[in-house]
Amino acid sequence: MQYCFVIPNYNHTENLANQIATLAKYGLAIIMVNDGSDLQVKSDLEELTAQEPLLTLLHHETNQGKGGAVQTGLTYALAEGFDYAIQVDADGQHCLDDIPALIALSQQFPHSVISGKPVYDDSIPKVRYLARYITHFWVIIETLSTSLKDTMCGFRVYPLKASVALLDKVAIGKRMDFDIEILVRLYWQGTNTQFIATNVIYPQNGVSHFKAFEDNARISWMHTKLCFGMLRRLPMLIARKLKR
Repeated sequence: MQYCFVIPNYNHTENLANQIATLAKYGLAIIMVNDGSDLQVKSDLEELTAQEPLLTLLHHETNQGKGGAVQTGLTYALAEGFDYAIQVDADGQHCLDDIPALIALSQQFPHSVISGKPVYDDSIPKVRYLARYITHFWVIIETLSTSLKDTMCGFRVYPLKASVALLDKVAIGKRMDFDIEILVRLYWQGTNTQFIATNVIYPQNGVSHFKAFEDNARISWMHTKLCFGMLRRLPMLIARKLKR
């Protein structure tokens, strides 16, 4: 079971060197996707890559969005022979001490996605906190299940064959809609998700690329499409629910 890290990065450099040093202690390859960052940030990332032999840097010439960067990283990781990719965001939100727990659960459930289930402190913006409950409501409808405890946390272990096979079949959103959509569609194709509780913080003075109007509109349209997709899969989802 070969694991690697995949990190999408758009103009994040704050405390990134410490984050990479922490990940390097696990002895796993680190794949960072520079998603069209500014030239100075790109230069900083290349310098960081030169200093860390475990780090591979991929480049998007133009910004595609977090989901686009993750998709590039997952596809590259599978082509390089890895079996699982641990997604870690570059903004410092995730508790890296929980990586051994993610891997252990992945080894216990090798065909499942393993995802963090966030435990927040007071740093989370209230609007973002409320939005998670709205999304969770729609995900229950789209899957006819409560098994997807959270679909917005970007701290995950992906089984690469199943995930990239899905990406090859379906055009999944490339921005903030990606994290939600891929879990729902993986569920539809029979790939379950297991969860562990993990602390998530919003660092003070951290850089967020979430665009309130554009991304909320994009996520709303995504839920509309997924609801219609659920209707086409209704017999299968009901049968799956009854089997459980």
